[in-house]
Amino acid sequence: MHYRRLGKTGIKVSEISLGAWVTFGAQIDDATAARLVHSAYEQGINFFDNADVYAEGRAELVLGQAIRDLPREALVLSSKVFGPTMPGPNGRGLSRKHIIESVHASLKRLGTDYLDIYFCHRFDPDTSIDEVVRTMSDLVRQGKILYWGTSEWQPWQIALAWGVAQRDGLVPPAVEQPQYNMFHRQRVEEELTPLCREIGLGLTTWSPLAFGILTGKYNDGIPEDSRAAREDTLWLQGHITPERIAIVRALGEIAAQIGLSTAQLAIAWLLRRKEVSTVITGATREEHIEENVAAGEAVSRLTDDVLDAVEEVLKEGCEL
Repeated sequence: MHYRRLGKTGIKVSEISLGAWVTFGAQIDDATAARLVHSAYEQGINFFDNADVYAEGRAELVLGQAIRDLPREALVLSSKVFGPTMPGPNGRGLSRKHIIESVHASLKRLGTDYLDIYFCHRFDPDTSIDEVVRTMSDLVRQGKILYWGTSEWQPWQIALAWGVAQRDGLVPPAVEQPQYNMFHRQRVEEELTPLCREIGLGLTTWSPLAFGILTGKYNDGIPEDSRAAREDTLWLQGHITPERIAIVRALGEIAAQIGLSTAQLAIAWLLRRKEVSTVITGATREEHIEENVAAGEAVSRLTDDVLDAVEEVLKEGCEL
């Protein structure tokens, strides 16, 4: 396993990480989740990503139980705040009230005294950026979180928060968590990369396999046991188009030529960018973790010729 700095901070995260979205507390049982966490840890993964809205809080409970016998200081744990998790008009958003109440709830569910990273899950137009930055900065100074970041914020919104922190002597955001994959790349490569270079922002990217499309498992239809067949994620079927399947098949041919699976090619392709601190992956079986971890060792196989071939295929793609 290789480890990368989180932007310009001193903390290092495994370049492959394990996320709880969709799976923990929902798609898989608690015992399976615990096995996956331990398998990931044994293979060098130290970053585990979560959010208070995942499975309505159960994902944090499941992860908290899974890490009870692991050394806390060896782990990098994250969670997020923004979505509706409490009753009433103040039960969502990024007000000081909701952030403070939410971080306490997440810490309790995870069974830990602090979070390594705390993300503002979306931008809140109803709360001043000054209030958000000051609240997150206060949490850092109280030791309840070590670093804070944003998720799916526009570059100008991140820059605004960074500017407020610089002006008022507060703790600036250290990391952004954007969606980034072969079908969804413009925002990272054209908009976020310049900001990363300018202020030292790290990127913890999600959906590396485009909701599973880039694994190739939908090439011949939708398997009955797949995510796209679940009633709560039927929206995914709208993204599985003939054009994208043709692209995935072509990528599979390129991957086979260099001894990789299509999924490994997709993950290694993300890790080619130094701005990416870690690629957040999901898993329902231990074999998924093993395959994803192996992708980190395959970046060196992406020669200029391979990357050119990938670009030739992707030029027919479109943003998810």
